[in-house]
This record gives sequence, C-alpha cells and structure tokens, in this order.
Amino acid sequence: MALMITDECINCDVCEPECPNDAISMGESIYEIDPHKCTECVGHFDEPQCVQICPVACIPVNPQHVETRETLWQKFDRLTGSRADAGAATSLPSQG
Repeated sequence: MALMITDECINCDVCEPECPNDAISMGESIYEIDPHKCTECVGHFDEPQCVQICPVACIPVNPQHVETRETLWQKFDRLTGSRADAGAATSLPSQG
C-alpha cells in the first residue's frame, strides 16, 4: 500500500528528506506522496520513515493504492534494480 498525506499536513518539511524513494514532494498546498514510488520503506527500513517522523500523524495508507508486501518488494526492485529476480522476494525474511 502506498501512503498518502492528508490535509492535516502542516508543511513542516520533515518528511520529504526522510523518503528513500524520493516519493514525497511539495504539491499545490501540502506535501504529496507519489504512489508509484512509495514502497512504505520496504527494502530500506522496517517502518515507513515519514510516518515515524510526522509530528501531526497525517500519513495514513492510501485506500486507492492497496498493495501487498510482495507488491511493495516488487516496486522496490523496480525502483532500485537491487534484485534481478522479483520472485526472490518471497525468500526474504519478513520485515515486520
């Protein structure tokens, strides 16, 4: 599942530099998360870093982009090119 930033965002600027996939950018009035780049930090961290650091808890799962953990691993692979075989994700230990 990709994450999203709600209109409770206070534009504190702390989430954008924490995203390892560069999925967060400033939108028209608040920060936005590109669902095609968001892996919920799968492949990088055990927990989504933007959620961990957000002072107002305005970053829930985006209900329009529901993805399995396997799909998030495949997206990580596609974005980073880190594993040649996307099927290898099933052999990785659970990240939480």
